[in-house]
Amino acid sequence: MGVICPCGVRVNAESDNNNVKFENQRGTVRGDLIYLADVCVTTLSSSTLSLQFIDTETPGVNNFTFTANAITNVECKEEGQNCVVTVTGTGTINCGTEVFNFKAVFRDQVASAANDIVQSFVITCFFNQNGAAPVPQGSIIALGCQEL
Repeated sequence: MGVICPCGVRVNAESDNNNVKFENQRGTVRGDLIYLADVCVTTLSSSTLSLQFIDTETPGVNNFTFTANAITNVECKEEGQNCVVTVTGTGTINCGTEVFNFKAVFRDQVASAANDIVQSFVITCFFNQNGAAPVPQGSIIALGCQEL
């Protein structure tokens, strides 16, 4: 029998055609976002999270992959029938040496007709998703808001 995670999230999602913001760049850049996460509050040291951005406006210019190297906090909040999971920590961009703080907010929508939503993803002093990004239903699985 597996261990039940009291608060966490599993994400395997893509959101296309988003206008995102980069620190020190004017305006927005259009591109695709790919999110992967396997996070649990009781196993923070082995939890994983990454975000890949593929620039479709100026192909290749702003592409990056962010990989968390430390997840420091996970919070689960029930909102009606939905579950919102906030993940914070630090990570690197393109396996670089500079460490950035991040905050990601994932919303698992219960209604089968509704998309799940990445409410926000901010990499401090580098990147802001610039608003909510809808992702296919079932691509965000929140753990911890369900009744046991």
